[in-house]
Amino acid sequence: MEAIAGGADIIDVKNPKEGALGASFPWVIKRIREITPKNIEVSCALGDTPNLPCTVSLAALGAATTGVDYVKVGLYGVKTKEEATHLMQNATRAIKDYNSSIKVVATGYADAKRIDSVNPLLVPHIAHEAEADVAMIDTAVKDGKNLFTFLTKNQLRKFVNSAHAYGLKAALAGSLRKEDLPAVYALGADVAGLRGAACTNSDRVNGRITRENVWALAEAVRRIEKHAKIET
Repeated sequence: MEAIAGGADIIDVKNPKEGALGASFPWVIKRIREITPKNIEVSCALGDTPNLPCTVSLAALGAATTGVDYVKVGLYGVKTKEEATHLMQNATRAIKDYNSSIKVVATGYADAKRIDSVNPLLVPHIAHEAEADVAMIDTAVKDGKNLFTFLTKNQLRKFVNSAHAYGLKAALAGSLRKEDLPAVYALGADVAGLRGAACTNSDRVNGRITRENVWALAEAVRRIEKHAKIET
């Protein structure tokens, strides 16, 4: 309710106690969809998924039944492009067979080397091969380091451009702060994901989201957009 009141465009449901893309209970996700106005999209995380395509596909189907607009799959346990593509193809099929309007998000990790996961810069190609809708980068380890600690702006620009070339949307997240939003906007990302920055004490696990923090983030984006329009 605080995120809605603050003006968030997308309400993203995670359980940070289960990881960077930790999944929540289906009844929690359903309830959040029920109380969220229809003009605001809702997404849910499937989890930091292991390389178990059948298991992940079943979880993906479960997520699809909750009424969300997006399902995010964290490519955590896959190490190669081939493994990631196979996992995403099956997760996408499970979701789209249930409801083809649900958008599927393939999420890699900027700090992939720390968890021995697939190169995040391959995610646009993986998402395209899997017929997903969004390519995303987040961070796996939440220890104060953020997206820009692990990937340069040039690398992120290539990621965004590659996603767009495949007809996908590009989303960037990973311990982003309000002051990072101009850079994210300049990179051409379609979605910026922020959680800790919306919480008290910037604590994504123990803090609480406040409408004031969300409003400040939304207002920062509005100012950036207004300035960009003036310049053009």
